[in-house]
Amino acid sequence: MNIHEHQAKEVLKSFGAPVANGVVITSLEQAEAAVGAMKGPVWVVKSQIHAGGRGKGKFRELPGDAKGGVRVSFSAEEALANVKEMLGKTLVTNQTGPAGKQVNRLYVEDGADIDRELYLSILVDRETGKTSFVASTEGGMDIEAVAEETPELIHTIAINASSGCTDADAARIADAYKLAGKAREQGTALFKTLYDAFTTKDMSLLEINPLIVTKANDVQVLDAKVSFDNNALFRHPDVAAYRDETEEDAKEIEASKHDLAYIALDGDIGCMVNGAGLAMATMDIIKLYGAEPANFLDVGGGASKEKVTAAFKIITSDPNVKGILVNIFGGIMRCDVIAEGVVAAVKEVGLKVPLVVRLEGTKVAEGKKIINDSGLNVIAADDLDDAAQKIVKAVKG
Repeated sequence: MNIHEHQAKEVLKSFGAPVANGVVITSLEQAEAAVGAMKGPVWVVKSQIHAGGRGKGKFRELPGDAKGGVRVSFSAEEALANVKEMLGKTLVTNQTGPAGKQVNRLYVEDGADIDRELYLSILVDRETGKTSFVASTEGGMDIEAVAEETPELIHTIAINASSGCTDADAARIADAYKLAGKAREQGTALFKTLYDAFTTKDMSLLEINPLIVTKANDVQVLDAKVSFDNNALFRHPDVAAYRDETEEDAKEIEASKHDLAYIALDGDIGCMVNGAGLAMATMDIIKLYGAEPANFLDVGGGASKEKVTAAFKIITSDPNVKGILVNIFGGIMRCDVIAEGVVAAVKEVGLKVPLVVRLEGTKVAEGKKIINDSGLNVIAADDLDDAAQKIVKAVKG
């Protein structure tokens, strides 16, 4: 689960991390009082959306040369004008796609006297199986560009779970940033604090870009992006309360209600598959034959008829879907249950696009009989390769 920057800073501040004072604005009625409560002399107005690249983004409703989604203001009047111009507008960044995201809340915080900008993230490193810090002196930039152009400036420090972030680990991170004096003292304490926050709150990603050193040689969290492990949210009701459904795809929200693993994509072939690996292979082979998947959808190993019906409804609710491929290899999941769910869903919502069904495994004969006896206009497939070719051909005509 992703949260907004101001929420991430609230979490980090509760652990003792140094963050600037700020206020959240969700309506123009709040704006004047909120901006007036800030001392200045610099106010930073930040769009709060679940996407990066806000500073370089463009508002669809504003002229092309208008300032982006993060604006530095040098008076309360300028800050208020920026709030009025940004709130409710659609911000398009390199991560939102062309559709953009509507800015429903802003965060106004005190400006900082920046001397250096650093990059820091904590994540689970799949290569080592450990939680690792990723540190670079090139903060404020896209870390992907740094990795491609100057990989020697990126340092990875793996942490042993049994000992946590030790003084020696924190010193290595400080060395990577070339911190000295007061900044080194504050930094080594902060790195241990951030690791504590990461593990205590079951985060899957903590990214601070930039982490700054001020001209007074103080260390401060200037931006923060945090994602949490959905499977651990039951342990953190305070974190679950941060969820902002306006930032999520409506189909993904509906899928979560039925415990379906669903991710919306940009293609036009809807996929219903059991098993994450098979779902990935299904999407790959659709791309191999020249089309694009509209979603990732794993119904799981023990889905009920009702769950399959819900999954089919979610797929057909996507207006971009021009065809549907059901690819089931029955082990724990029975083919007849899938077939019953598909038939029930089609009878309820109708079928306006081509449907290819490939069934194999447990109760496959019963599943095929249910499909064949349903009277539905279904294209049967013998294997995955055959199914992919048939759905791509049906969609492309």
